[in-house]
Amino acid sequence: MKLENLGIEEHIMDLKPLDHIMGKHAFIRAGQWDYERVTYDYKIGSNEKNITYYVRIQGFATEGDVDRGDAVIQLKTPLLGKHYYPHGIEYGEEENFPENLVERAKNLVSRVNDELKQYTK
Repeated sequence: MKLENLGIEEHIMDLKPLDHIMGKHAFIRAGQWDYERVTYDYKIGSNEKNITYYVRIQGFATEGDVDRGDAVIQLKTPLLGKHYYPHGIEYGEEENFPENLVERAKNLVSRVNDELKQYTK
């Protein structure tokens, strides 16, 4: 599910401060990147059997190289996904997300967005 109209997709910024801010808010990039893209995930546990939720914020390099650490990243619209063990994550609109989870995800993204405003190019 897309978390639209939160303003985060307007940010274009250097990779290093982006990594720092995302880490402060418990969004993990880990090995989820290539030379032109980054993906940050925030894991939300669930009482449902074999279900975990993720807030995912992706971005792509408008210049530079992610591997070298000199990329300038344009963020994209965040996603809320449901991970079904062992099959993978689903982001489709047909997924059923509890309203309190959707609100929590929007609040997480809004807090990150507020801090990113200081660094946007």
